[in-house]
Amino acid sequence: MNLTLKNILSVLGAQWVGEFDSADISHISIDSRSLQNGPETLFFALSGPNNDAHHYIGELIDSGVMNFVVSYIPEEVKNQANFLVVPNTLAALQQFATWYRNHFKFPVIGITGSNGKTIVKEWLNFLLGPDFNIIRSPKSYNSQVGVPLSVISINEKHNLGIFEAGISTISEMEKLEPIITPTIGILTNIGTAHDEGFSNIAEKIKEKLKLFKHSELLIYNSNKTIEAFIPSTTKRFSWSFKDESADVFLVRRNAGEHTFISVTWNERAFEVEIPFRNDASIENAMHCLMVLLHFGYDNLEIKNRLAMLFPVEMRLKVKNGIDNSTVIDDSYSSDFQSLKIALDFLETQKQHKKKTLILSDIFQSGLTNEELYSRVSQLVISNKINRVIGIGETISAFKHKFVNCVTFDTTNEFLAAFDGLNFGHETILVKGARQFRFEKIVSLLEEKTHETVLEINLNAISHNLNFFRSKIRPETKMMIMVKAFSYGNGGFEIARLLEHHKVDYLGVAFADEGIALKTQGISLPIMVMNPESTSFTSIIQYGLEPEIYSLKGLDAFLKIANEKKLEQYPIHIKLDTGMHRLGFEEPQLAQLISVLKENKSVKIKSILSHMATSDDLQHHAFALGQIALYEKMSSLMIAELEIDPIRHILNTSGISNYAEAQFDMVRLGIGLYGISNDASEQKYLENVGTLKSILSQIRTIPAGDSVGYGRRFMAEHETKIATIPIGYADGISRHWGNGIGYVNVNGKKAPITGSVCMDMLMVDVTGITCKEGDPVVIFGEDPSVIHMAKQLGTIPYEILTSISQRVKRVFYRE
Repeated sequence: MNLTLKNILSVLGAQWVGEFDSADISHISIDSRSLQNGPETLFFALSGPNNDAHHYIGELIDSGVMNFVVSYIPEEVKNQANFLVVPNTLAALQQFATWYRNHFKFPVIGITGSNGKTIVKEWLNFLLGPDFNIIRSPKSYNSQVGVPLSVISINEKHNLGIFEAGISTISEMEKLEPIITPTIGILTNIGTAHDEGFSNIAEKIKEKLKLFKHSELLIYNSNKTIEAFIPSTTKRFSWSFKDESADVFLVRRNAGEHTFISVTWNERAFEVEIPFRNDASIENAMHCLMVLLHFGYDNLEIKNRLAMLFPVEMRLKVKNGIDNSTVIDDSYSSDFQSLKIALDFLETQKQHKKKTLILSDIFQSGLTNEELYSRVSQLVISNKINRVIGIGETISAFKHKFVNCVTFDTTNEFLAAFDGLNFGHETILVKGARQFRFEKIVSLLEEKTHETVLEINLNAISHNLNFFRSKIRPETKMMIMVKAFSYGNGGFEIARLLEHHKVDYLGVAFADEGIALKTQGISLPIMVMNPESTSFTSIIQYGLEPEIYSLKGLDAFLKIANEKKLEQYPIHIKLDTGMHRLGFEEPQLAQLISVLKENKSVKIKSILSHMATSDDLQHHAFALGQIALYEKMSSLMIAELEIDPIRHILNTSGISNYAEAQFDMVRLGIGLYGISNDASEQKYLENVGTLKSILSQIRTIPAGDSVGYGRRFMAEHETKIATIPIGYADGISRHWGNGIGYVNVNGKKAPITGSVCMDMLMVDVTGITCKEGDPVVIFGEDPSVIHMAKQLGTIPYEILTSISQRVKRVFYRE
């Protein structure tokens, strides 16, 4: 559909401020960092409690964007672009998406519920894909922002839509319903997710059902509670394993790892096979079965298609690759919208100057192949991809549209040529449709390590960062502590994400940590908190900024600075206000000021101190005393030296408990990684790290037998024991063994039996359905590091930072 600023202006009822309202619009954006922004972009400047995109309009103008939907025009960009001024930019985005949706009349499936939305959507796309040109929500774009962005991607060639809608509180669904306007509704499992946003389960059900206000049909698992709230005018299509009065009655029997289900509907009776046994997958598959029945597929076709269902990978994963490369694994989907998302993610995580895209044929774009691959080519150019490797007969036919491109008709042809393609020292995005089996490519590219991994959720880091940003003034700067390998979570990858989020400073403990980040391309200023005098030369060489906390250290740094004839080199002065660890004490200020007063080789970039009790309100008076002393000491330095430095004293707990002492900057540490000392605050943070392994071996021992060194565990009855390849060399405390700690096996607690060994531990899996090779959660949501620390009499910091470097870190975005 051809769009211009002029017709969008009338849709939004916006105030026009600009000179050229007939500009063509081909791209809607809300992300100022996307390399896909350009002259035909209309940028919606969304504002929220954690961020305000209006601040980035100047940068966008510099990059070529000229068209903006805003709630106000920043003073510094007036008369520089075209502006559509509206009261609320998010409401305008939703209004535009609603208008856009109304231009298309094909069937649309709307999916909501607490669990299973994305899986049902992806499975329906797979099941119906051979017969329809489908537009669907990319990944889990189901929010107040994600839904309109998904719908705006519809084009004239699509003839079926599948969109999911997620809500967290009341009054949200009524905004999403007109955007999706589903003709067919699916209500998936109603669980406990987002319970805090509703007063009771009835309120949650009623809110979710608002999505189907104008639907012609509602598919759901028969449930009397839910049915009480379904409007009488809504046509129902229910299924059940228990209620024989449901429209479709089902009988289930397990067979190995598969499930056979007898289906009875009207005069039809047949059996289907589902390649899963777990209840959640069976329920999701039944919603898909109902859609196939409604669409009129025959028994044999339904049976054949459901038997091919597969586990859905909903994450973009970042993995260490061969020969110092980085692999972004998105090997199970290949559509145009998700390609745009993956390329944006590549930009946030690129660790090398060279970027390679391995891409399969793209399906269900709704575009002709000529137009599709022209658009893909433009994406590749705008994202500055250095090399394209295409796999598939269609993309091979359009090889000429790409610069530096090699193609193969099949994945096997690529695998045969792999050794000659010379991968190394690059970031590689692997993106392919499931049928191309790109997991084989990822396996070749991935660095081989043992089967224990620490998964890092980058979405959770972004969420936690924004949570703490919402607690500070807009003008307050933020330093993020990435010392100790980002509290055990991984250094560069997190630093790169923080750079993407435009934080102001990074903080490391020692120079080598900062040097590693700088050599990998991090450009943010990095403060070295505990610099040793022997590292000063390297600090200067790599452009790091040292914290100076003693006269001896200052003299040593000034000597080197003078030798190198430096001018105004940034340093940070640490004051001791009561921590009594590092820093200048009040009686030393006169001498410190005297040394600095006439010195031109350094510049005091900031003055800081560290609070000893910001997390313990029992010491409230002591903390206030520290803040007052810091104010006094820093003010004296500022007056005497006639400087204007950044001042900062607050750490994570200080941000929450002493907001009045924000000064110019705060330092966020453990809070970024999802840990708070305040239980009321903890519920708003998301878990970042999940330590996982597998069950290596399972055995059954009789009563009286023992497990592990020293026979510390003696079986009182026949016991099923599983061995897991992780131990104290990986960072698991020996004190966590012998019944004190547990791991999570298939959602069940499995107590650790006997002593934790160097490379292994054993758990009791009696009564737990499991097999060798099954995944195990060592910590994450359950058990959490907070729980582990409490049981071990330590702090979460120690648990996180103890995880060995030999444990592979896998970074992912949902």
